[in-house]
Amino acid sequence: MRRLGVSDALLWFVARAAQLTSGGRLRIYRYYFVAQPVPAEDLSPGGRSSAIALRIVDATDALVAQFPRPSEVIAARYQMGAHCFAAEQHGRFVGFIWIKERQYPEDEVRCLYVLEPAGVAVWDFDVYIDPAFRHDRNFARLWDSANRWLREHGYRWTLSRISAFNPDSLAAHRRLGTRRVGSATFVRLGRVQIALLARAPFVHVGWHDAKAPSLRLQSPE
Repeated sequence: MRRLGVSDALLWFVARAAQLTSGGRLRIYRYYFVAQPVPAEDLSPGGRSSAIALRIVDATDALVAQFPRPSEVIAARYQMGAHCFAAEQHGRFVGFIWIKERQYPEDEVRCLYVLEPAGVAVWDFDVYIDPAFRHDRNFARLWDSANRWLREHGYRWTLSRISAFNPDSLAAHRRLGTRRVGSATFVRLGRVQIALLARAPFVHVGWHDAKAPSLRLQSPE
């Protein structure tokens, strides 16, 4: 309760109990949507001279074979037009950040995030650094690489979702200066999904992929 707050902590207990007693069929997800400003300058001074190489990686790049995600997941990301900003050291994978423009289909529940207005914000997801490289300024250097591209393309914000049940991630995003722009709760029992949203339609019920709500998210501007 100290780390999550009373309401989210109680919901976490309910979610854990529901998952355990239902054998995993009943699950509850609670998300916060946050906006992070694209900084005018690099987060890590001198990051360009590091031994870590930073670049955009396409689907044909040899580094993709080292990505710590299933190949079908990576293929689906490229197919939907996501951009991958990766870091490597002497050919060894260090980490990546994924960016999606305009809209993003949630991968844990059925929901489509639509970013409005167009050209102001992007969706960032799956920010990952290999444990062997979680030191020095590698996290900041990786963000610098993505932020340079975002500035060049006129974007001023990145939006993402955080689990309300992940206090470490919530704290990390607060340190980056993020601002909360919305929230949503999803209850799934088998194929049936109930979405409790902070704006219209407020409640959405669906039972297959074609019955997915679209959630329009705006940057703080």
